[in-house]
Amino acid sequence: MISNRPLEENTWRRRWYDIIFGADTPKGRLFDVILLVAIILSLLSIMLETVGPISEGRENLFRNIELFFTAIFSIEYIVRLMVVRVKRRYIFSFYGLVDLISILPTFLAFLFVGPQYFAALRALRLLRVFRVLKMVRFLGEARVLTTALRDSRVKISVFLIFVFCVVIIMGTVMYIIEGGENGFTSIPRSIYWAIVTLTTVGYGDISPQTVLGQALASLLMVVGYGIIAVPTGIVTAQMTKAQQKETENNKTENTCVHCGTDYLPVDSNYCKHCGSEL
Repeated sequence: MISNRPLEENTWRRRWYDIIFGADTPKGRLFDVILLVAIILSLLSIMLETVGPISEGRENLFRNIELFFTAIFSIEYIVRLMVVRVKRRYIFSFYGLVDLISILPTFLAFLFVGPQYFAALRALRLLRVFRVLKMVRFLGEARVLTTALRDSRVKISVFLIFVFCVVIIMGTVMYIIEGGENGFTSIPRSIYWAIVTLTTVGYGDISPQTVLGQALASLLMVVGYGIIAVPTGIVTAQMTKAQQKETENNKTENTCVHCGTDYLPVDSNYCKHCGSEL
């Protein structure tokens, strides 16, 4: 992965890039802390706006507060675009998409009613706290988890299809056994009961009344406990493999301190991107 840092030296773009995207300098840490405080305050404003006794008669105040924070985050987003070398890479990166999504709801609120509350999505931006608290090392663990989930998608898909078939069959059978007089008024409602029972949630709004229905429900509850453990085992097995692969990669990779290129062979003498000596 090649760094998105501007190539030119001693320019305002390079200086602001180091402040905005780097947390290793005092200015960079200060910028991230201020950004996190702004995010928390904006989320607090959104939550308080939904509390009737607090927001009543203060609609314009909360609207102005939201516009203020949206303006701040919009300016930040524009500056980020200005300082990066490859803008497309930032726009379609995880943080780039999160930054964009966090400001869109306020603009959509001018056209539609209600989208402003989706501004709470900017809570995702709190993930930047990993950089502020020097927790970047945990990003490697996040990569392991992502790899495990990706490698498990086929097995988990098959498992979910099996569960889907089970709840349809059990719901249909329960509809036949119990009928509308016991609350199972339709097959979709019976399937809803099967999902609630299988996941051991047990709302209790629908329950079987016949002996046969209760026996079937008991069987479904027991099966539910076993089913919960299946995806856990699948992901755990894949995480073990991903962790082993990550360990092997760390032994065979290097990073260029001059241009930021990662995944260089550990025995390389020069960077394949900028040619600098390692």
